[in-house]
Amino acid sequence: MTDPAKRSRLFRLIAQLPPAQFEELIFATQPPPGNVSPGSAPQALRVGELLVWAESPIGCGLEALAKLTADIFRLEVPDFSQAGRQQAHGSSQPPSSKPVQAVSFVGTEPSAYLENLNRNVVLDMVYVPGGTFWMGSPDKEVGRDNDDEGPQHRVRVPEFYMGKYPVTQVQWYAVSLLEPVQQELKPQPSCFTGDRHPVEQVSWNDAVEFCERVSRLAGKQYRLPSEAEWEYACRAGTNTPFYFGATITPDLANYDGSKSNGDGPAGLYRKQTTEVGQFPPNDFGLYDMHGNVCEWCQDVGHSSYDGAPTNGSAWRSGGNQDLRILRGGSWGNNPVLYRSAVRFGNAPSSIYSSVGFRVVCGGASGLV
Repeated sequence: MTDPAKRSRLFRLIAQLPPAQFEELIFATQPPPGNVSPGSAPQALRVGELLVWAESPIGCGLEALAKLTADIFRLEVPDFSQAGRQQAHGSSQPPSSKPVQAVSFVGTEPSAYLENLNRNVVLDMVYVPGGTFWMGSPDKEVGRDNDDEGPQHRVRVPEFYMGKYPVTQVQWYAVSLLEPVQQELKPQPSCFTGDRHPVEQVSWNDAVEFCERVSRLAGKQYRLPSEAEWEYACRAGTNTPFYFGATITPDLANYDGSKSNGDGPAGLYRKQTTEVGQFPPNDFGLYDMHGNVCEWCQDVGHSSYDGAPTNGSAWRSGGNQDLRILRGGSWGNNPVLYRSAVRFGNAPSSIYSSVGFRVVCGGASGLV
C-alpha cells in the first residue's frame, strides 16, 4: 500500500512546479486523453488526476512518477523504496526537500549574452529554457472570436535564446550599414523615431534580411521565431490570456488603453510606440511581448492548428503562402488582440507603423 505521507509530499512537490515544467512532466508520462484535464483547469486538480492515473492499473505507478520527476527536475522526491532512499542519502532519515523555485532547465547555459553589432550597439539575448506547453486558447477565453487559436495542442519547445526586446532603431541602423545578403535595408524606416524605440515599418522580408546579416556577422544563425517559440516565450509558464494574468491595463503594456478587456479598466492611449523595456517583463525576462509592436514570425498563415507541428518548429508548408504570422499586438490595437494566443497574418512585403520583430538564436529552426 502506498505511504499516504509520501503520496502527499509528492503531490505538494508536483503542485508547486511552474506550469511549463508541470506540462513537461505530463508530456513525459503521457497519460491517455481524458485522464488529466487540459491546461485551462486548475493545476492542483490536474496534479491529483495525474496521481490517480499513476496509481491505477493502467498507470505508471507512484514510484515511477516520483523517479521521473526527480530525473527531469532534479528534485528530491519521496522515494517509495527504503533501500533506494538509504542508497541515495546514506541513512533511513527522510531527505530534506530542495526549494521548488530551484527547479530549472537552464543547466550550464548562460542566462543571457550580448551580441556585438558594432563597437557601441549590441543585441541583448535571453535564455529561454526548453519545455512543453498548451499552444492556443480555450474556446471560451474572453476575446477569442474565431477558430484560428485552436484546437489547443501540446508542443515541446527546445531551448533557445530570444531578444530581450523587440529590435530597436539603433540596432536596425547598425545592421542596415552591413553588406547586403539578399536585399538593401532602409537605414531609418520608422514612423516614430528614437534609438530605443522598436523599429517598425519593416516587412517580413526586411526582418529576414536583418537576421541573415547578423548571422553572417556573428557566425551563428539568427532568425525569426517560430510561432510556437513566440507563444511559449510569451507565456513563460502561464496559461492565462496574458502573462500578467486574466486581463491587462495600460500600466502593464503599450496598447490602445481607451478600450478595456473583460473586467480590465480603460486608461491611457499613447498613440505611438514607446521605448523598449518600459513595462514589466515576463518570468523569462522578456519585455514588450504584449504590445508596442506586433512581431513577425517565420510561419505562413493557417486557419487553425489542425496538423500543426508539435516540436516547436515553424509551420512553413500548406496554408496561405501569401501570409506570414504576426504576434503580440501593437500600440494601436484593442487589448483583446494582445492575448498570448492571438495570431494574425499579413503579406511578407507589407509594412506598418505597428509592426516590428525580435530575433532568436538556436532552438527548433527546422521547416515543417
